[in-house]
Amino acid sequence: MTRFPLRASFPLVLLPLAYALLTTPTFGVANAADPTPPTAWYWHNWTDNDGISHMTHCPFHNYDLKTMSKPAGPQWQDHVHQGNAEIISTVQPAHWDGTWHPDPKVQWIIPLKGSWYVTAMDGKRAVMGPGDVSLGEDQMSRRDAKGHIGHFAGNIGDGPVTLMVIQTDEKPTVNQPCRFH
Repeated sequence: MTRFPLRASFPLVLLPLAYALLTTPTFGVANAADPTPPTAWYWHNWTDNDGISHMTHCPFHNYDLKTMSKPAGPQWQDHVHQGNAEIISTVQPAHWDGTWHPDPKVQWIIPLKGSWYVTAMDGKRAVMGPGDVSLGEDQMSRRDAKGHIGHFAGNIGDGPVTLMVIQTDEKPTVNQPCRFH
């Protein structure tokens, strides 16, 4: 008698998974039969000519379908940076507060666990979690009348946030939102 409620509820447990699979955007199959390149997204924290930082949602879309290492099959690749880079894993403690600061270098930030936010000087706030990507490039920002410079960042929730930071040797630019597209 107790089996019927379990059987009846089992499909209900699968509904969120089925919904996620049906509503998650896909990039398509990477083969010659589907030559349409995907579009992926990143947040760009950039500085304008007045020294004000902004957050803009930007596409990666210069993809080529090729193998990274034979005999592996082809995959879509967008070579964003070639040069020297330093890779840093960070764990921000619960309730971490980054106060107003510019990025130390042009850097890609990829949340691995937890959620965090970045607020630019223009007031735009981007919330990011696992699967999101951010390009920090506000080194050329200038202190405003409120004393803000760069961006304000912090954790969301009560747990720590783990980030992968890739600091590059790119020179920071001014007034070039979405420059990697």
